Amino acid sequence: MPNEALTRRRTLLAGAALGGAALVAGCSDDPGPGRAEHSSAAERLRGRAARDSAALLARYDATLAAHPDLAARLRPLRAEVARHAEAFTGDKAGDNKNGGATSSPGGAPSGRPVHHSGAPASGPAVPEDRKAARTALADAERKLADARTKALADAPPELARLLASVAAAGAAHAYLLTEAGA
Repeated sequence: MPNEALTRRRTLLAGAALGGAALVAGCSDDPGPGRAEHSSAAERLRGRAARDSAALLARYDATLAAHPDLAARLRPLRAEVARHAEAFTGDKAGDNKNGGATSSPGGAPSGRPVHHSGAPASGPAVPEDRKAARTALADAERKLADARTKALADAPPELARLLASVAAAGAAHAYLLTEAGA
């Protein structure tokens, strides 16, 4: 399937180009009307981005719980997603100010509640097949990257740069998760 891999690479490069274009566009000194960094619309966008990152983090945690043999491949990506959540909230991992998310043993917010026994509450459904589980994560990363790219038009410059950067990272994660052997 060389054409499929080529298509994925083109999608990744196109996403990176969009992110780069957004970064260049976001460097303007003119914030434009209604684009204050701390407007209520910007705060809602930032809050939605934080919740989306927490939900993606929960998906990674659920996948890791269902497929511990994927830990070496998924943990670096999960760590980046945790940093994205922190960037949107301004919280450091483990501060537990991120909408009720709890800390994982590594100190990063897991994005899902934990029972008193320490066992996670029901989270996102994870396919039993390892490849299908990676594909589901890739689809979630891709969908979120696309949503963040679309949100750039409504974001003030600093938030637009952050969204573009995180969207590009998400597109890269999707690519890495779907590549053979990943």
